[in-house]
Amino acid sequence: MRFVIQVVTDSQVTVDGEVKGKIGKGFMVLIGIGHEDTKEIADVMVKKMLGLRIFADENGKTNLSLDQVDGQLLLISQFTLYADCRHGNRPGFTDAAGPELANDLYEYIISKCKEKVPVVEKGVFGADMKVSLTNDGPFTIVLDSKDLIK
Repeated sequence: MRFVIQVVTDSQVTVDGEVKGKIGKGFMVLIGIGHEDTKEIADVMVKKMLGLRIFADENGKTNLSLDQVDGQLLLISQFTLYADCRHGNRPGFTDAAGPELANDLYEYIISKCKEKVPVVEKGVFGADMKVSLTNDGPFTIVLDSKDLIK
């Protein structure tokens, strides 16, 4: 499982010109699901993401977590995070989970986040989405479950 976490001042996702999710200050997170991922892996990833202390405190130090700044979440499914570019110029996606598993885990992640974060917005799984954001910093972190779970 892979999360690309971007600290934002605002972000939104549209499908066919209609806003489907919109947040203010918080994280816009691209979520990639691999075919070996599980709910247990999702639990570890969500816990790590929500615990990250990457917002500035009163001294400008990255010392505050999402809940300490009343941050919001925009969660976007993104199978292309599993692109394999080792051979040729056309990426392969054989390491990405199939649609059923990926959507189930994506919805599970959303539900787990809603248990801890008052505002959780999402994209539309499998849709052609347009995502806009104002990256604050810019500050972007990549979490990969292979690095967190040994």
